Amino acid sequence: RLDASIFRQAGCCTHIMFRRRLLASYKMSRRSFSSPSHIKGRESAGVVKYLVLDGYSKNGRQELMQGGASTAGLLYENMLRSHTSVPCEVDIFYPADDNFSLGIADLEKYDGVAWTGSSLTIYSGECNVNKQIDFCRDVFLAGIPQFGSCWALQVAVVAAGGVCMKNPRGREVGISRKIQLTESGRSHPMFHGKRAVFDAFTSHFDEATHMPPGGEVLAGNYHTSIQAAAINHLNGSFWAVQYHPEYNLYEVAMLLSCRKNFMLQNGYFEHEKAADRYISMLIKLHEEGDANQADEKAAYHLKWQLGIDHDLMDSKVRCLEVANWVTYQVLHRKNIVNRPS
Repeated sequence: RLDASIFRQAGCCTHIMFRRRLLASYKMSRRSFSSPSHIKGRESAGVVKYLVLDGYSKNGRQELMQGGASTAGLLYENMLRSHTSVPCEVDIFYPADDNFSLGIADLEKYDGVAWTGSSLTIYSGECNVNKQIDFCRDVFLAGIPQFGSCWALQVAVVAAGGVCMKNPRGREVGISRKIQLTESGRSHPMFHGKRAVFDAFTSHFDEATHMPPGGEVLAGNYHTSIQAAAINHLNGSFWAVQYHPEYNLYEVAMLLSCRKNFMLQNGYFEHEKAADRYISMLIKLHEEGDANQADEKAAYHLKWQLGIDHDLMDSKVRCLEVANWVTYQVLHRKNIVNRPS
């Protein structure tokens, strides 16, 4: 059992000596990983099929849309399409809804399963939570690679026998600062090419506190000790992050707008004018950054004031974890598991 205080005792020392370790030396298990060159030579297996599970309730999705934010499922679909090097198809389902009825037999046609965030509480005991945990176990049993953000990490941990609780430090929202890879993270394929310390977009109240058997902590920071994990359970694996690579500056701005009253009540902003200014700066940086991607000095004043660097601005860096999952898990499995068409 991993105590959540591990990243909070005397800070987190950053070591980079293993960060560029050759993937060929990675200790391969039954769920082994291929090198990029191996996969590139065998990508002719056809269309990749993804199942995206949007963990929000219907009310949660409506709140996002009314606030101008995209639904979590749509953000994940866009991210997967952008970071899959072969043609792909994406089906979005909503496992918190009453009419959700997918079973383990329905999983056979998918090459990868991706879970989004959610505003639900993993330890609530509610039906729309427990059935997501149960379905995650079904996917583990089916042996299909899983990936996900935030809520997804918590679902994976609990489904495999771990523990999640409310974070005593409160909500981590907007930007997770100084996320640091563990020694395991620096040599894990999910973070191949990632710097040892980085920032990421985030919004969560709860955290994983104790990893299940077969779980490995890959990253953490002062606020949240488990920011990324890889979990091997039953026949499958789940790579998960507590932050949100699928967000961009605009989506974070819209999310903060949706949560503005909460943030004012809990001291994140001194007053509404300060909240509105911060949100408008995020939107302006998103617009100016997109228009001047080749110019590192573009909107420099906004980047400096907001403390935002390329690890948040550059989608290739921000979404590297999901791109690596596609490469080392989904495409690898598709090349070794042949389904009838």
